[in-house]
Amino acid sequence: MKKVIILGAGLGTRLYPITHEIPKPLLPVQGRPILNHQVELFKRYGISEFGIVVLRQDKKKFEQWLKVWEEELPRKNIHFFYQDRPMGTFGALYPAHEWVGDETFLVSNGDDLKDIDLGKLIEKHEEHNPVITMAFVPVPDSDNNYGVPIMEGDMIRGFLEKPQNQQSKFISAGLYVVDPAVFDYVDSADTFADFETDIFPRVAREGKLAGINFEDARLFDCGTLERWERAIKEW
Repeated sequence: MKKVIILGAGLGTRLYPITHEIPKPLLPVQGRPILNHQVELFKRYGISEFGIVVLRQDKKKFEQWLKVWEEELPRKNIHFFYQDRPMGTFGALYPAHEWVGDETFLVSNGDDLKDIDLGKLIEKHEEHNPVITMAFVPVPDSDNNYGVPIMEGDMIRGFLEKPQNQQSKFISAGLYVVDPAVFDYVDSADTFADFETDIFPRVAREGKLAGINFEDARLFDCGTLERWERAIKEW
């Protein structure tokens, strides 16, 4: 497995007015953009090709990021895919559909910091050969801000997105191993679709959604000012 698609086309409305100027994946944490930290993680596990989905309106900002950090980043192996408007967490994959071809690939949210054993995640996917394998991480203050799985062994039978009474300490890390067959689940590349509401439930009903809990993993969601500040302090 060599490719990852990083989802960077969100509007970041909860971080306005900052994200009017700086896209969420380029927000700095300890002096480096979030994307730099993500690329570092994937490189550590042998991922060598990076597809980053961004809004077309942010094209120059991401190109400038690549230029400024070219000595640190694998510039020749970073590919931008542009959207004219947000299309959801799954719809965002479509600009990179041909790029991934028939290879299994990784998908990652582009606005958080992760420290997860990608080798174990990939091994779990190869063991069960599902359509999607999800990574889950523990959070000490588990509440209804996150989605949680209903699991039987390693397979996910249902998925509760931000439930009112959350029982599990594990939440989705926004990191998945994905088989190209996933593109068969949406009729059109022009369709707005989210993994959470449009893809996971269908794949789970077919018994093709696997998951793995990472007890020692870390995840810092930077989607609000408070969470971004925590990441800066604790990463």
